[in-house]
Amino acid sequence: MAPPLLNLDGIKLTFGGTPLLDGASLAASAGDKIALVGRNGSGKSTLLKIAAGMVEPQDGEVFRQPSATVRYLPQAPDLEGFANVRAYVEAGLGPADDPYRAAYLMEHLGLTGDEEPQGLSGGEARRAALARVMAPEPDILLLDEPTNHLDLQVIEWLEEELARSSFALILISHDRRFLERVSRSTVWLDRGQTKRLDRGFGHFEEWRDTVLEEEEREQQKLGRQIVREEHWLRYGVTARRKRNMRRLGELQDMRQRHKSHRGAEGVAQMVASESTESGKLVIEAKSIDKSFGELTVVKGFSTRIQRGDRVGLVGPNGAGKTTLLKMLIGQLKPDAGSVRLGVNLDIATLDQKREAVDPQETLAEYLTDGRGENLVINGEQRHVVSYMKDFLFRPEQARTPVRELSGGERARLILARLLARPANLLVLDEPTNDLDMETLELLQELVAGFAGTVILVSHDRDFLDRTVTSVIAPEGEGRWIEYAGGYADMLAQRGGTKLDDRKAQRARMANGEPQPAKNETVQPKAATKKLSFKQKFALENLPRQMEAVQVSMARMEDQIADPAFYQRDPTGFQKAIAALDKERATLAKMEEEWLELEMLREELEG
Repeated sequence: MAPPLLNLDGIKLTFGGTPLLDGASLAASAGDKIALVGRNGSGKSTLLKIAAGMVEPQDGEVFRQPSATVRYLPQAPDLEGFANVRAYVEAGLGPADDPYRAAYLMEHLGLTGDEEPQGLSGGEARRAALARVMAPEPDILLLDEPTNHLDLQVIEWLEEELARSSFALILISHDRRFLERVSRSTVWLDRGQTKRLDRGFGHFEEWRDTVLEEEEREQQKLGRQIVREEHWLRYGVTARRKRNMRRLGELQDMRQRHKSHRGAEGVAQMVASESTESGKLVIEAKSIDKSFGELTVVKGFSTRIQRGDRVGLVGPNGAGKTTLLKMLIGQLKPDAGSVRLGVNLDIATLDQKREAVDPQETLAEYLTDGRGENLVINGEQRHVVSYMKDFLFRPEQARTPVRELSGGERARLILARLLARPANLLVLDEPTNDLDMETLELLQELVAGFAGTVILVSHDRDFLDRTVTSVIAPEGEGRWIEYAGGYADMLAQRGGTKLDDRKAQRARMANGEPQPAKNETVQPKAATKKLSFKQKFALENLPRQMEAVQVSMARMEDQIADPAFYQRDPTGFQKAIAALDKERATLAKMEEEWLELEMLREELEG
């Protein structure tokens, strides 16, 4: 094994209360590609800053190869004081570094170098910062959320660039597919300590679950051992005093270990407040156009979105995704064509910049709009502290100002407020930014199982594949086409062509090769047929739901069977009969759905 360029050992850091880092370790040698994963607030960014020399730990050893160059990408790059992007990027070069490397990176990241810092978008600032830290080809590259605000074109290029690089890489990201394709090792930061898996992120979740199950078994064994020792102390035959004192000391040690054990972090409970059912037709757009000066953003686009559809919008930054989205939901009027919205629509929107949050406002005030301490979720009144726990906030944080939250906690808070509002149409613009893996999984399940309609903009390919039923993608010159299925299905229908591969498409058109009809929904190839994420989720969960309904029916039948029930409460008896009939209908519908899905699964696998 190559000697480490970087080695952190026994790192400890606390800001009062529970230690943030409690004996964490991290080592990287030349060529290592390490994914650093963990919950929001677990200390990943802090550990990366310690590796970069920006934060000093309170205890532990930090070793960096003296001759090694280290570059660190922060979540919020600062370009203040530079005339343009070129000056900012070249300032990161050393005397012996190749200036052409900086020009190469800016070109591939879609920057000219002449952009002024004050006019940069979040994505452009992130690309400039990436060019600056990668230009010197450092020995150790530390990246904190490098894909945030980047479009798919840049993310896919960055994957290839990092995968073939020779430097040691440690990266934090919420983008699963990015981690799977780049990483070769995984370091899990959990409850202040680190565990290492010498395999890429694709194997992480199975390994994590095994580790947690083994930990739970060990705690159960320790608990049983404590019970046995306590029984021996109370009722055992008196032995030599020294032996008794030794066993008493061991028992006290076991009690302390059991008491001080920090269990695994809780899991967020995301439930959307669903409104009354919308009409079957949600949105109908016919030949809509939109231009800004000479720039045509949308040209002749038509679509029909129905209740239950989950539509994803993808494309490079600046392609017009947000413009198209605003036209579809009636926030922006098209230059030509028409948009018709269905009836009974209750829309909840999460925009890319997130809604304005008063940093002085407390979490409780933000969630309740300052209207007391309760809010209504799906018709049920809940105390704000109880609702906060569903999103992994501690009760004492109810009076905490929003300004003290981390980026991930703020993202969770905004989602909590959005989901508290009754809606049958969710509009989500980059909902995955700053979310940790566990919260992202729950958001996927929520979107995939939402009874209403969802329109979302995302650069997260894995999230799209797990949630949407169709993808709308730009084809250039204002043309947009809707493809059935997720992002991978879209690529298959395009013959593997990525979103930025316009030259190949134009060449095929020039050669007279057939192209998909304008705005036509292209059906997936037979080879790509598979159960959707929602279908898989239903197939796995319907048996448990049917069992719950059967238990409920049994209770109702026992109640109705009571001879005195009708005489005591005739109205209640009739209501119970009606409720039982409703449950029977629900069970029959579930059984029919499960049978159809099971037959479909057998057909596809057969």
